[in-house]
Amino acid sequence: MSVKVTRKKRWAAMGLGLALLAGLLSGCAGEHGKETIRFTFSKREAIGFMTKLVSEYNASQDHTEVVLDTSGVDVVSASFVRGNPPDIALANYNMETSRFVQRGALSDLSGTGAASRVREDLQPLMDQYGSYPGRTSALPYSVMASSVIYNKQIFAANNIKVPTTWSELIAACEKLKAAGVTPFYATWKDDWTIAQGWFDYAVGGQVDTLGFFDNLASEGTAVGSGSEASFQKDFGQPVDKMLTLAKNYVNKDAASRAYGDGNLAFSQGKAAMYLQGPWAFSEVAKTAPGLDLGTFPLPMTEDPKDLRVRVNVDLAAWIPEASKHKEAARDFLEYLYRPEVIDAYNKSQLGFTPTKDAAGVPDPRIAGMVEYYDKAQVYQGPSVLVPKTIPIMNYTQALVFGADPASTLRTLDSDWARLAFRQ
Repeated sequence: MSVKVTRKKRWAAMGLGLALLAGLLSGCAGEHGKETIRFTFSKREAIGFMTKLVSEYNASQDHTEVVLDTSGVDVVSASFVRGNPPDIALANYNMETSRFVQRGALSDLSGTGAASRVREDLQPLMDQYGSYPGRTSALPYSVMASSVIYNKQIFAANNIKVPTTWSELIAACEKLKAAGVTPFYATWKDDWTIAQGWFDYAVGGQVDTLGFFDNLASEGTAVGSGSEASFQKDFGQPVDKMLTLAKNYVNKDAASRAYGDGNLAFSQGKAAMYLQGPWAFSEVAKTAPGLDLGTFPLPMTEDPKDLRVRVNVDLAAWIPEASKHKEAARDFLEYLYRPEVIDAYNKSQLGFTPTKDAAGVPDPRIAGMVEYYDKAQVYQGPSVLVPKTIPIMNYTQALVFGADPASTLRTLDSDWARLAFRQ
């Protein structure tokens, strides 16, 4: 081997070593010697807001440089496997996150100032996905509430008041139909719109969903026609009422209409009501920015006291045990939970702030849900509490397309029992 070649190899090895050293140092110190932390953020619609907020935080102090990571949930899951998770995250709280909680992969946040400000009555929404003994593994940051979106002008033109009972809802639908107005705009081409709206609202308006799934877990492999809790037994009546609405009070082309079609049609006044979440408001506003819209819980019983709104923890904050920068991450956590910060974020996304000192919700489009959220008259949608290995969205779509309800609910029971056996 020549001396020239040997020198080249030595220089290459030295260069590689320096590059690796630089990489290691970059994990500890950022610009101007600041400690660098990686912050994962999962809500794509709010990346602009969070980019600005991170920039403001970095400029506000000399100790920490926050690097925003928007690579997505799959990358985050893989990072836990590799032993290199983000230092802090604001991410959707769901079945995927529950794996990290139940395995003790997330650190305890119970001693933080942020935790002391979170409403205790929202804790069941977090616990439904599991917990780890002695820890507060995650804190809610943004709660998204969903209910019936309605066109106030159409209601006023037909002298219809917001219904608070099932019979009032049917009467309103009949009155609209007689006037040539489509009561509900449905988008059944996209199965998630059925699960999130039609199915969740109907079941959640009659069933204590958190209690039901707790009972279902207790039944385990025994779930079926003879069990204390079952989809057949508990969801039968809500599904029948859902199908009453679906068969009689929707647009004729519902089967071929998708989410985007629904937003456009609703903006054009082609229906009085729309079973969608607040994310639809910005889409409707693109073509009808001045449309006067409101919200109300879908009534499923004859008692107005049963009215509740569907909620999900759109974002929760957590800090992994494997983070090497927990203190810096906690400092940033406290910044995220400052009233002026967390309130501004939720206002921008039409979300509800889960803290005790939260500012009121000023947007009139979601004002109809405020009293129910404030009183914790809420439920978590059953579709998000069913593990992804059970194709709940396909089942709900099959229901509105004509599948037998009893048979479909029996299939759900069987799926649950098989899943319980495998676990």
